[in-house]
Amino acid sequence: MARTELLISVDELLRELNEPGYPHVLDVRWRLGGPPGRELYAAGHVIGAVFTDLDADLAAPPRTGPVAEAGSAAVVGSAAGAAAGGGGRHPLPSAAAFQASMRRLGVDSGRPVVVYDDADATAAARAWWLLRYFGHPSVRVLDGGFRAWLAASLTYETGEPREAPPAGGFTASPGHLPLLDAAAARDLARRGLLLDARAGERYRGEAEPADPVAGHVPGAVSAPTAQNVTADGAFRPPAELAARFAALGAAGGVEVGAYCGSGVTAAHEVLALSLAGIPAALYAGSWSDWITDPARPVATGAEP
Repeated sequence: MARTELLISVDELLRELNEPGYPHVLDVRWRLGGPPGRELYAAGHVIGAVFTDLDADLAAPPRTGPVAEAGSAAVVGSAAGAAAGGGGRHPLPSAAAFQASMRRLGVDSGRPVVVYDDADATAAARAWWLLRYFGHPSVRVLDGGFRAWLAASLTYETGEPREAPPAGGFTASPGHLPLLDAAAARDLARRGLLLDARAGERYRGEAEPADPVAGHVPGAVSAPTAQNVTADGAFRPPAELAARFAALGAAGGVEVGAYCGSGVTAAHEVLALSLAGIPAALYAGSWSDWITDPARPVATGAEP
């Protein structure tokens, strides 16, 4: 997909918000360990944006036990997809639950959606990926997030809306993006390229702030998402991203997948890969799902 189909600048969003058929905007500010995203939303948000709770709207309740695996191929169907996204700290929501959340937030299938977070799209990419996976045809991420909106000195709203948005008519149809379960992630690490989107110290097993076991999936390659963006949180140009991923092994038709701690920042990696013109599957359960089965091996250190 072209960059213009994936990202939108603050100037472009401002223009589109003043045109007929303007996009529906979702504020997806969230950060591992806080502060709460709703407090940030109340302090200031893009005019008309609707707060979207990552934990409640973009994930099912956490599940800590092992989930039945669908096999070694990428999983894109509804029943298999539920299994593939079923474990870890942020399991994929069911189609029915996601549809209900999006309709409550005012999302329609026929109206474009723009999603943003504070700056670097780490959380917003989760909304982008889910909306695309469940079949929404037009979803873009605000490049640079709310920080870019403020830097442009654009008007914003504060506080909570006086009333809920009109109910949307979005219909969730799963399977529009490739999805991996643990077995497929294991096999991809052996025959293709499985990227670990977490910080390097978590990959190496030197630190683990969120999960009870440190390390990485054997064979996975470290590719921290922080290197996908510039200091201000905007994505690097597609050519730079393509060069980065090629250096990590994403070249010559190699099959690519990504995971992180719980499937949030890995969606950011998939978005960056898409900007580089590289299709990639998401292991939604990610590390927090991988470690639920003690039979799965754990690697540490800097090497895959």
